[in-house]
Amino acid sequence: MDMFEALKELVKEFPEKPGVYLMKDNEGAVIYVGKAGILKKRVGSYFTGKRDIKTRILVDHIETVEFIVTINEYEALILEDSLIKKWSPRYNINLKDDKSYPVIKITNEEYPRVFRTRYIAGDGSDYFGPFTSAGKLDSYLNIADKLFLLRKCKGKLKKRENPCLYYHIGRCSAPCADKISKKDYMKNVRKLKRLLSGDAVEILKDLEKSMKTASKEMNFEKAAELRDLIDSVKTVGQQTDKFELDIKSRDYISCVIRDNMCTFSVFRFSEGRMDDRFLYRTEIYTGVDEALSEFFLHYYDEATGIPETIYLSDIIDSDLMEEFLGTRKGKKVRIEIPKKGKHLRILHMVHENAAMDIDKRFKTIKNIEGLEELKTVLDLLKLPKRIEGFDISHLAGKYPVSSLVSFYNGVPDKKNYRRFHIKTLGGNIDDYESIREVVARRYTRLINENLPLPDLIVIDGGKGQVKAAHDILTALGLNNLPVIGLAKKNEEIFLPDFSAPVVLPETSEALKLVQAVRDETHRFATGFNTKLREKDIFLSELEKVPGIGVKRSRNILVEFGSLKNIISAGGDAVAQRTGLSKEAAEQVIEYLKKSDKNQEKI
Repeated sequence: MDMFEALKELVKEFPEKPGVYLMKDNEGAVIYVGKAGILKKRVGSYFTGKRDIKTRILVDHIETVEFIVTINEYEALILEDSLIKKWSPRYNINLKDDKSYPVIKITNEEYPRVFRTRYIAGDGSDYFGPFTSAGKLDSYLNIADKLFLLRKCKGKLKKRENPCLYYHIGRCSAPCADKISKKDYMKNVRKLKRLLSGDAVEILKDLEKSMKTASKEMNFEKAAELRDLIDSVKTVGQQTDKFELDIKSRDYISCVIRDNMCTFSVFRFSEGRMDDRFLYRTEIYTGVDEALSEFFLHYYDEATGIPETIYLSDIIDSDLMEEFLGTRKGKKVRIEIPKKGKHLRILHMVHENAAMDIDKRFKTIKNIEGLEELKTVLDLLKLPKRIEGFDISHLAGKYPVSSLVSFYNGVPDKKNYRRFHIKTLGGNIDDYESIREVVARRYTRLINENLPLPDLIVIDGGKGQVKAAHDILTALGLNNLPVIGLAKKNEEIFLPDFSAPVVLPETSEALKLVQAVRDETHRFATGFNTKLREKDIFLSELEKVPGIGVKRSRNILVEFGSLKNIISAGGDAVAQRTGLSKEAAEQVIEYLKKSDKNQEKI
């Protein structure tokens, strides 16, 4: 009995009760945690019926499944949240947010403090933000530091006889040593809150009055300091991206899933306007309902405050989640799926943002279907994550070169592209020998330097080219390294030791992937060949200059790279960098300028 059937039989013994299930790999590590209203039914669904690709990936890594029975599904949700935080399982969602903005916090203490944070807790503190500009946030804190002098010490205020250093450098009002009354301290706190809420009128009046007083008293240093503070307050007041986090805010959430990729889009509104937008990227290996439920556990525990109303574009167990969030918030939370009106229109906008992000990701992320199909079609031992492709190119029987391109997870990995001059053929054209040379050079080096080998090699060509490559790999002791050829005429895939080619339908993702590798090798090789040809043309033009032979022509071209660079450099530079006399250098430039043919090329 294989592992899949063994797991299927194991799950049949699960209880028909609510609880949490733990999926483990062959090393005993927890790789997925989920909750279920009925354990037997939910876990059994992983091993019955038609499963999509993301579920197959998860199931392929499961060695065993365990469960924990709970009193009800709500208790299962609480336990699931706790276990995910404890183990951070590989296949549970891992949110990645490019816009995790900080906020300013004024604590809910007898003598409040002010500082930046990214964590918003339901502790009665006041939060201001989020701030898209770290510079602006720093400006606010700098003003608070100089103007309102709130304490820096953490925890409950402890009385002391002598204030700390912050008091002596003018950065704290020292309530600990009774240098300020509680009434005046809280007055400063209220002024800071008004500033962070966008109301700086009273503060500016006070500052301007103090500045005039200092000036009259000829305390010009103090007046200049107050003037700078006034400028700072006015500057931050002109910027418009400050939003007070309102407990009456509402969130709109939509998720778009393609294969195992998922993007959650969140738009936050308060007092009738949008505060911010967040896009969270992750991978999921379950359905949309489970993904949304898990997202709620992450997002509303660590990322932001819980609003009174949440609008969703997808179905979720809203009663269960309302209870969970309401308990955490200490106040009723509503979850709705709007059917019409403005909330539905906003959700369409939210959904479109998530869909556009998925489209963007899909253009650059791994092609799982193509890789899996290729593994199956070619009977490979593992997924061909790293594919290397070769092509031989020449123009009119000259300039034989080869290109090597590398694909990782189905997309080009350009930093690992390589180019080869064919060295062993003396300029002759022989595709088979050229393949043998570059394959030998490439994989001899990888072996000698103990570098990773690819999972698959793709040759642009048919049976002969594949045999040439396979012969060399066998000689190097790499006969188990898979190599295939793609013949362009009928788009047939050739394998070593098989006379008949593999023919895939045009819609095949595996064929599209192999074609992409072949086309990229051809493009890269042709571009290299064209550059060599251009250099040859430039070289032939230089050799026509009276008194400049083959050797000098090559030296000049190596030094300057092109005819255009030679002309723009001028006679002095050409003479200095090539060893020519100034007269000979001027002659070269003059000849190139007069040549209509060269003028067209440059």
